Amino acid sequence: MARALHVGVLGAGAWAGSAHIPGWQRDPRCRVVVVCDVKGELAREHARRFGIPEWTDDWSSVVSRADVDVIDVVTPSRTHFELAWAALEGGKHVLCEKPVAFDFRDTLRAAELAKRKGLKTKLGFTFRYSPGVRYAKSLIDEGFVGQPFIFNGYEQNSQWLDPRTPLRQVDPDADPSVLHVSSLEGYGAPIIDIGHWWVGAGFARVVGTMRNFIPERVVRATGRMMRMNIDDGDVFIGDYTNGALGSIQTSYVTIGNYPGIEARLFGSTGAIVCRLVEEFGVAETIKVATPDRVEFTEREIPPRFYPPGGHPRESWRSLFYANLIRDFVDEIVDGGARNEGNFEDGARVQEVINAVERSFRERRWIALPLER
Repeated sequence: MARALHVGVLGAGAWAGSAHIPGWQRDPRCRVVVVCDVKGELAREHARRFGIPEWTDDWSSVVSRADVDVIDVVTPSRTHFELAWAALEGGKHVLCEKPVAFDFRDTLRAAELAKRKGLKTKLGFTFRYSPGVRYAKSLIDEGFVGQPFIFNGYEQNSQWLDPRTPLRQVDPDADPSVLHVSSLEGYGAPIIDIGHWWVGAGFARVVGTMRNFIPERVVRATGRMMRMNIDDGDVFIGDYTNGALGSIQTSYVTIGNYPGIEARLFGSTGAIVCRLVEEFGVAETIKVATPDRVEFTEREIPPRFYPPGGHPRESWRSLFYANLIRDFVDEIVDGGARNEGNFEDGARVQEVINAVERSFRERRWIALPLER
């Protein structure tokens, strides 16, 4: 490279500070040159904290800068599509937190725009980049599990079990008589993505249900308790196009530590269980079994799956995201066709989420793909 990749970060919240910016700064091939937030004081504080040379509260000025190569969108979900689209139109590679858009068809439009312009995109599918998940994928590629039979995916934690813990309101104008998607979209997406990746296929049809277990919560914006008719737990099952079966379960009111990911794949010659839950100071564990050794035994994750300086007792936030950033920088610098976890993958995940929501509303199986 003639120079380091210049990165502009849109959003200066907690996730930008704990995962995104540290991930970029960990890779010597890139440099965060500006951070932006509509709350200028947050952008200024992040710039001071991380030694970023410039900050602003005007996102359009960042997207239009000729010296910025990559835009990182880590803002509230409702703003993702507008910002990602503007960045792509401006000729920037884009990393965007999930979802790019609530309707999978809009995400596909953004993916097609990136393809026309020869740009790389990546979704914030953090858990695809855990050392354990990537090690498991290498075992799958080597034939360890044989033919995939069943995938079970969970993302469950208890971070909002206490209704006094503030939660961002989904939509202030939402109809309180209608259950709105929350956990399915925010927490279902990463494990649906891992399922697609490990099984090597998408869903052919799904059926699912959602629940609102804790009706009243403190809303972050007001600090007051109010009725929030949102999905805080859900389950769905489905058939993959290659004949495998799948089940997904998500919730942020089920007792357990964050992030609460567990992925299980059972096949004709082996089984893998990868647990991404910080327990007793360790970020993740992976266990395997075979027909002749049916008791699951733990595997040590080889060093090559860790980012430089990474280790099992590092926080999953910085550990997994450093791998994500490294992979994205590899793809941009190499300039080849490889681009995993991109907007097209994000559209496939969002399409499943849209289908499960429709299944819940219509009380029936929904076939995929959905109508374009």
